Amino acid sequence: MRDDLPRGFRVGTAGAGFKKPDRDDLGLILSDRSAALAAMFTQNAFCAAPVLICREILHRHGTARAVLANSGQANACTGTEGLDNCRRTQRMVADGTGISPDEVLPISTGVIGAQLKMDLWTRAMPTLLDSLGSRDAEGFTRAFMTTDAFPKFAMRDVPLLQGSVRLTVMAKGAGMICPNMATMLCVVLTDALVARQAWQDMFGRAVEKTFNRVSVDGDTSTNDTILGLANGASGVTVSQDADLAALESVLTEILGAVAHMLVMDGEGAGKVLHIHVRGALSTADARLAARSVGHSQLVKTAMYGGDANWGRIVTAVGYSGATFDPNDVCLSLCGIERFHNGRPVNDDKEEELAALLKAKDVDIDIVLGPGSGSYDLQASDLGHEYVSLNADYRS
Repeated sequence: MRDDLPRGFRVGTAGAGFKKPDRDDLGLILSDRSAALAAMFTQNAFCAAPVLICREILHRHGTARAVLANSGQANACTGTEGLDNCRRTQRMVADGTGISPDEVLPISTGVIGAQLKMDLWTRAMPTLLDSLGSRDAEGFTRAFMTTDAFPKFAMRDVPLLQGSVRLTVMAKGAGMICPNMATMLCVVLTDALVARQAWQDMFGRAVEKTFNRVSVDGDTSTNDTILGLANGASGVTVSQDADLAALESVLTEILGAVAHMLVMDGEGAGKVLHIHVRGALSTADARLAARSVGHSQLVKTAMYGGDANWGRIVTAVGYSGATFDPNDVCLSLCGIERFHNGRPVNDDKEEELAALLKAKDVDIDIVLGPGSGSYDLQASDLGHEYVSLNADYRS
């Protein structure tokens, strides 16, 4: 087992058999002390029961001691019964650990509309509690994977004025990825001692630059949740401006690394499209253009097939809703300009581009004009396997 968790956190997992036998589908993180909580949630109107409860804990207390994750049932669109069952799972953890139920943050993933299988929860809970301290970040991540091809986690140590603190990030997601704060769940742990508001503020800025700038299929889940727990177990207080800036910088870097893993693992994906929009009248216009290109099924399928079809990209920019002069627009694919001031150029570069488009990472650079607005987005391509996986998702 790797030593990749911050101080003061223990992890356990168990197999409840919610959907598949012989795999862990329950995970529990327990902090040995109260932790400052930062969080962001889906903007989908159909919020899952665990989202509603986590949001309530964030606004009412702003602290927590545990994260309880399950795969196999999203507990979304499940009404009062779903909320009651979610609170029962909190009480199960509280009864076994001696903490308060409202210190337990539930997160769930799986099929929408399915009620939690409470008999299986009851049967698996003793094993889950007994396993605390025997698992690492990878073990927890595997416990809430669904269609993920690999576990997504990372760890960084951050040197500060008083000493070093650790950041560990664990996430799941491969489909329904287009966070708007996909199915996307993420937990960030640190042993830094940081004030709640400062933690929430830097957390929000870091998420906006990372998880909110990736897309697999343009779908925002009912369950999207990213939680951050800072328990202070290192004894290192993060309050001075230099330390706060250093912690935020590493937080942004590690969230960016894990967000990139989500796009790499997009269901059926073979490439990551790095979409860079510059020269917009505003950041909002740049965002509209980048997301329009990243969500376009025609662009995504062209990139999957290695087709340097710049016309699909220009068209997606055109209907994005961004304000610009079409005669100012320039476009480069893999570093080769194909569209300049509203006209195609370098038609003789098609063969060279076809070779470059075989790479796993594809750069799409778009200049809308002379403005200062910019936005970056990572998106996956779209292949046959995406349809196969999602056509059979409930089978």
